[in-house]
Amino acid sequence: MVRSNAIAVISAFLLFKTSAAINACPVTDTVFTGTQGIRYRVCPDTDLIGDSQAITPNIVSTTACAQLCDEALNCFKAVYDTQTRDCHIKANAGLNWQPNVRFDVIQAEQINIAKCPYTETTYTNNGVSNVITSKGKNFKVCRDTDLRGGSAQMINGVTTLDDCAQRCSTIDTCVQAVFDSNASVCHIKSDAKANTLIWSTDKRFDVIRQDVAAAPATDGAWSDLVRLPVIPVAAYILPEFPTSSRLMVFSSWGADAFGGAGGRTQFADYNFNSGAVSARTVANTQHDMFCPGISALEDGRILIQGGSDANVNSFYNPASNNFTRAPDLLMARGYQTSVTLSDNRVFTIGGAYSGPRQGKDGEVYDPKSNSWKALPGAKIGPMLTTDNEGIWREDNHGWLFAWKGGSIFQAGPSKAMNWYSANDTGTQAPAGTRDTDDAMCGIFVMYEPGKILTAGGSPDYTNSDANNRAHLISIGEYGQPATVERAPDMAYPRGFANAVVLPDGTVLVTGGQRRSLVFTDDNGILQAELFNPATKSWKTLAAEAVPRNYHSVSILLPDGRVFSGGGGLCYTAQVGGSTVNCNKLVDHADGQTFSPPYLFNPDGSAASRPTISAFNATSAKVGGQLTISTSTIDPKFVLVRIGSVTHSVNSDQRRVPLTSVTPSGTQYTAILPSDSGVLIPGHYYLFVLNSAGVPSIARTVQITLS
Repeated sequence: MVRSNAIAVISAFLLFKTSAAINACPVTDTVFTGTQGIRYRVCPDTDLIGDSQAITPNIVSTTACAQLCDEALNCFKAVYDTQTRDCHIKANAGLNWQPNVRFDVIQAEQINIAKCPYTETTYTNNGVSNVITSKGKNFKVCRDTDLRGGSAQMINGVTTLDDCAQRCSTIDTCVQAVFDSNASVCHIKSDAKANTLIWSTDKRFDVIRQDVAAAPATDGAWSDLVRLPVIPVAAYILPEFPTSSRLMVFSSWGADAFGGAGGRTQFADYNFNSGAVSARTVANTQHDMFCPGISALEDGRILIQGGSDANVNSFYNPASNNFTRAPDLLMARGYQTSVTLSDNRVFTIGGAYSGPRQGKDGEVYDPKSNSWKALPGAKIGPMLTTDNEGIWREDNHGWLFAWKGGSIFQAGPSKAMNWYSANDTGTQAPAGTRDTDDAMCGIFVMYEPGKILTAGGSPDYTNSDANNRAHLISIGEYGQPATVERAPDMAYPRGFANAVVLPDGTVLVTGGQRRSLVFTDDNGILQAELFNPATKSWKTLAAEAVPRNYHSVSILLPDGRVFSGGGGLCYTAQVGGSTVNCNKLVDHADGQTFSPPYLFNPDGSAASRPTISAFNATSAKVGGQLTISTSTIDPKFVLVRIGSVTHSVNSDQRRVPLTSVTPSGTQYTAILPSDSGVLIPGHYYLFVLNSAGVPSIARTVQITLS
C-alpha cells in the first residue's frame, strides 16, 4: 500500500465551462494521495456551495486541507478558502459545484473495484504475518476498502483488524468480512451468491476475504475494470478488416448526465486490443443520442435514431470515423427499437419516451431513396405492455427480429407476440402469446435462424419485481403462430439484464436486478449465467465486480470474449446541470471483459485456439460462398452479426451456423444461406470452432445483397 503523500498532475475531461453549475473540473486538476493510499482530486478555483460539517481555521495550504480531510474518516469532500485559510469539511449531499477563484475543491475518489488497488496483505496474528489456515481457509486483507451490501452478522466492540479476521476464520460461513475502525464493528458479510456485495475504496473500512482459487474452466473469468470517460449507455463494434478492434460507447450530452435535448453526445472509443481509450464530443449533427434506436446497414454505417433529440438521426461511418446528419424521423421517438431488414431498409416502432407521449406506429428508412416512409398499417397497439406509468413506458424496447421478405417478428416485451411487415403501408398480424405477463427490459436473442431465447424482465418498467422465466420460441413464415416452449428458469430473476449469443450457440446473460428500479444498484445480480440450447440448461458463472442494471450494455468481441459495462447516469432536469449531488457509486463509467469457459483448459490455462490461415474475401453475397483455410480438425464455421446495444436491446446480433461446407484438405468452401431474411445484410464475425467448441479470433466479412 502507498504510504506517502504526493501531488500528481492529471488531465481532466473538459466538458463544460460555465458561470453556473459545473459537472467536471473546468481546469487541469491534481491528485493528492493520502497516508493510506486514498486519492483526492483537487480542483482549483471552484467551490462547493452548501453545508459544512466542520470548519478548521489557520490551515496553511490546499494540501494541508487535503491532509486534514484524509485524517477524518467522515470527510469525502472539502473546500479550502485561500483568503481566510479555513478548511471546510463539507456535507455529502445538498452541494452545488461552481467556479470561484477564491476556493479549491477537494473530493475523495470513492470508486468501485474488481481487484485490491493496494498491496494486499495476509492476516497477521500476534504481530506475525501469516496466511491463516483455520479450518482450511486462507484470508487476505485489503486495507481502505469496503464491501457495500448486507451483513449476516455485526459484532460490536471489535477494536482491531486482526480480531475481526480471527472471528471470521472461526465462523464456518464467513467468506468475507469488513472491519469498521471508526465504529469498532466487525461485519461478517452475507453470502455473495444471494446478496449484492460491491467492493469499493473507502478509508473507513478494511476488507478481509477468503483466498479462493479461481476456476475459469468452469466459471469463466472477468478482467479488471476498464475506466471510461463516459458511462456506456449504448455501444457498438466498428466493422474493421481483417478483424475488429474498437468499441464505440456513448452516453448523452453529459459524460455522466442526461436531461433535456442537449444537441450533442459524449462518446468514448475503446480499443479492446491495446487498451487505448479516447473521449470525443459529437455535436455537428445537433443530436443528443441518449435513448435511441440503433441499426447497422449493409455498407457498415450505423444509423442512430431519435432519443433525447427525438426526431434527429445520425449516421456513423466507420470508414471515415465521422458522423453526418441523416434524414429526420417522421415521428419523434425515444426508447424505440429498430431492425435492419432483409432488403437493407431499417424498420422502427415505438418510442413514446421522447417526443409526443403516445404509442407510435412503425416507419421505415430506405437507404436507396435516403428517406423515411410512414407505415400506418404497422400498428403499435397489439404490442403494448400494461405499465403503471402509462403509455410512455408501454411501447418501449420491442423485442424485434428481422425475418424473411421484409417481415419482422416481435417476441416481447408484451406477453402478446406479433408479426409486422414493412412492405407497402405496413401490416400487423398476431403470432400468439409468449407468457402470462409482460416482461419489460428482459433479454431476447436469436441463437440460430428462427430460434429465439427470451428470459427475465418485469411487468412494469421500474419499481417492479423481475422474473426468472425463460422461453424458447420458434418462428416460421410470416403470419404463422410462433411455437413457444417454456425453458428452465434462470437461477436469478433479472430486469435490465443483457444477453449475448456466443459463437458456440450458448447465450451469456449478465447483470440485471431482482426488482427493476432505475438508477440503482439495489438487488443487482453480479453472477453471469449461460444457457445451452442443446441441453436446455443454465449454468451460473463467475460474478462481475459492478452491478450492470439500467443503462448497462454487453456485446460480443471478435475474440469470443464479452464486454459488459455501464449502468446509472445522473438526471439533472436541464442540459448542463451539475451532477455533484448524484450518487457516483451507482454511475458506472467502466466495464469488464468476460472470458467464457470455452477459452480455458481444465487446468485453467488458456485453451489453444483454432486459426484462420487464409480467407478468400472480405465480402460475399447472400447465397454466395466463402473459402476458408484452417488446420483445425473437424472445424465448424459460424457467422455472428456484429452487434449494437442500448437498454437491453441488441437487435443487430444473430448467429448463423454455416451447415453446407465442402472440405478439400485444409481448405473449406461454405455455401451461405440464400435468404436475406436469415442472413441479414451487414457485417459479421466469421468464427472457426474446434471440436471442443473453442472459437478462433473472428475475421470480419461483409454480407451484401448483390
